[in-house]
Amino acid sequence: MASIQPQSPQRSIRPYVLLGAAFILGAVIMAGIAALLVNIEGRKMEAALSPAQIAPIPEDTIDPAVWGRNFPRQYDAFMKTKDDTISTPYGGSVPYSKLERHPEKVRIWAGYGFSKDYNEERGHYYGLIDQKRTKRMNDKQPGACANCHAAETPVLIKQMGWEAFNKGPYYVISDSLHLGTSCNDCHDPQTMELRISRPAFLNAMEARGIDVSQATRQEMRSYVCAQCHVEYYFLGDNKLLTFPWEKGLNVDNINAYYDEYGFRDWVHAETGAPMIKIQHPEFEMYSTGLHAASGVACADCHMPYVREGSVKVSDHWLRSPLTNLNNACQTCHKQSEEHLRERVLTIQNRTAGLLKTAEAALIDAIDAIKAAQEAGANDAALEPARQLHRKASLRWDFVASENSTGFHSPQESARILADAINYARQAQIEAERATHQVKTGNAPAGANR
Repeated sequence: MASIQPQSPQRSIRPYVLLGAAFILGAVIMAGIAALLVNIEGRKMEAALSPAQIAPIPEDTIDPAVWGRNFPRQYDAFMKTKDDTISTPYGGSVPYSKLERHPEKVRIWAGYGFSKDYNEERGHYYGLIDQKRTKRMNDKQPGACANCHAAETPVLIKQMGWEAFNKGPYYVISDSLHLGTSCNDCHDPQTMELRISRPAFLNAMEARGIDVSQATRQEMRSYVCAQCHVEYYFLGDNKLLTFPWEKGLNVDNINAYYDEYGFRDWVHAETGAPMIKIQHPEFEMYSTGLHAASGVACADCHMPYVREGSVKVSDHWLRSPLTNLNNACQTCHKQSEEHLRERVLTIQNRTAGLLKTAEAALIDAIDAIKAAQEAGANDAALEPARQLHRKASLRWDFVASENSTGFHSPQESARILADAINYARQAQIEAERATHQVKTGNAPAGANR
């Protein structure tokens, strides 16, 4: 008969150990689930409460600090536009004289205010501050100049009327202007929905047959920027701020519009050509690019969404995407930051090279027209060269004054600069032909300057 072996103490204890371990593990899991549920509920509550206004914002309240009581995240981010120490290869917020860095611009804009003072712009916080400081401001400036630089603009338009506000003059309303960009410029104070506060944009879109009231929210995330980041001019004796978009948004459409209207910003001091000064046409250039065709809005890159806790908001620190590649670019482009930066700078470096080539061609054209005048060529002989000078300078300026150095629409920027170089060289040839005609006695009859 086999003997019965006593049971090992370890075997008798093991089931209890396993049971205890399972109990502890279950308790940890349950505690984790409970903590997760509490966290989720907390974040839901945070998300639900975050848009609620602590205090109502009265209509026409322009001080961003008042809005900031209800929307501290957005306010704190916007106030970062005071930072004027950010530098990128072709921009940033550090103020410097572009005329000192690029002296050829003095001759290209000879006879116009930009040949006296032209600086790298700082952030939106400085929109009014820098305007009041620029040497381009004088007693002849119309009130229309305040449209995009002063938060008081919508209020003053209501009080004065659209025509009276634009006609100005600026110095009459200057003491009423105290703030640059404001929340009120882009948002309805009751609903926080994006809105258009500047009549010039509405008028321009209506002229194009576009009803802005039917715009999607994604479209509005570009439209609110297009109230100011555009080419414009002052129409008629009342100096109405007007966007030259009736024929379309590209540079050829705009050139044709100005030619048909017979408009000029100034007469070039060296060549006598009737000139156009293009202003920051970011929206027009962006509209011809791949990002616009893909439904990407200005805000997607310059005000990308960020998360703070459970809340997703647009980053109101408006700045170059080069300083924020992670949020601005990598949401869609899954390459590394180094790769994306290289892509951007490749486009900008090549555009900058074309700009330099166009500037050299423009200077040669100016020299040739000036030489023809000194040789005695009359207005009839110089008219073809002057018109070509106008076309070339307008196109160079369309890229030079657009704040992306080609990135908003690389192929269009290259096309425009190719045309600028071509027109400038044609102007040079026409001027040299006029000089030759004078020297050989074959100059056409016509009035002298």
